Amino acid sequence: MKLKLLLIPAIIILIVIFSGAYIIDETEQVIITQFGRTIGGPKKNPGLYFKIPVIQQANFFPKNLLEWDGDAGQVPTLDKTYIYVDTFARWKIVNPLKFFQTVNNVVGAQARLDDIIDPAARNFITSYPLIETVRNTNRELDRLDTATDNEEEERPLGEVTMGRGKITQGIMAQAQPKLVDFGIELVDVQIKRLNYVEQVRKSVYGRMIAERKQIAQKFRSEGEGEARIIEGSQEKELKRITSEAYKIAQEKMGKADAESTMIYAQAYDKDPEFYSFVKSLDVYERTMDKESSLLLSTDSDFLQFFKSYKAGEIKGATKW
Repeated sequence: MKLKLLLIPAIIILIVIFSGAYIIDETEQVIITQFGRTIGGPKKNPGLYFKIPVIQQANFFPKNLLEWDGDAGQVPTLDKTYIYVDTFARWKIVNPLKFFQTVNNVVGAQARLDDIIDPAARNFITSYPLIETVRNTNRELDRLDTATDNEEEERPLGEVTMGRGKITQGIMAQAQPKLVDFGIELVDVQIKRLNYVEQVRKSVYGRMIAERKQIAQKFRSEGEGEARIIEGSQEKELKRITSEAYKIAQEKMGKADAESTMIYAQAYDKDPEFYSFVKSLDVYERTMDKESSLLLSTDSDFLQFFKSYKAGEIKGATKW
C-alpha cells in the first residue's frame, strides 16, 4: 500500500519532467511561448532543453534551406512577346523570433513569398526584351551548318545587355529587403521554365517550318544544279567519245575503201573485159531471179554478153 502511494507521485513527477523536456536537432530552431507570448530568445543549438510543462510551448521552425515554387504565369516582355514564366527560389529562416511574430509558420511564409517574388519577377521580365530572359551572354550559338547566307540578317537575335543571370539577381535584390521584416533570407531565385503562349508558339513553329523548308529547297536546288552539271559533263564526254569513234571508223572505212578500190583497179588493169564481165554477173544476180521479166531492146547493153551467145564462147570468159 505504501509502495503504491509512492509510485503515484513518482509517475506524476516523471510525466511532468518528460512533458517539459524537448529535443532540438541540427535542422531545427525553437521559440518558447508562454500564453502566446515569446519567452527569451531563439534556441538554435541542437540538444536537450526543458520548459515549464503546460504553461510554456515549444514552437519548432526549420533551420535548413526551404523551397518556394511559384505558379507559372503569362508575362509580356518589353518587345511585346507573351511567354509563360515559371520561377522557383530557395530561402531560410534567419530570425525565428521575427518569423514567428509576423508569419507564424511556413505556410504563412509561402504566401508572403508569393506576394513578393512573383511581382518582382514579373517587373524585371517585362522591363527587358525576350532575348535578355532567354540568354545569359552574347556567346555564339552552336548551330548546324545549314543556315542560308543571309539568315542572320533575316533573323537578328539582338544584343544581350542584361542576361538571365543578372535578371534573377535583380529579382533577388528587389525581393530581399521586403523579406527582412519576416526574418527570412532569400538565398537564390531562378527561372525554371520559359515557354511561349499558344498563339506565339504556333507562329514560332510555323516560322521554323518555313525556314527548314527554305533550307531544304536551297539544298534541293543546289543538288539539281550539280546534277545538271554532271549530266552536261557526261553528255559532253559521250559526244567526244562518239565523235572520236566515228572519226576512227570513218578513217578505217576510207582506208578499206581505198584499198578495195586499189585492188579492183589492179584487177581491172590486168583484164578489163573479164572485170566487166564479172561486174555484169553481179548486177544480174542482184536484179534478176526466177520470176523476173525484162523487156529490153535488141541494142541494150544490159545483156551484151548474151547477144551472140555460143556455148563456151562468151566474150571475155575465155579465161575461165
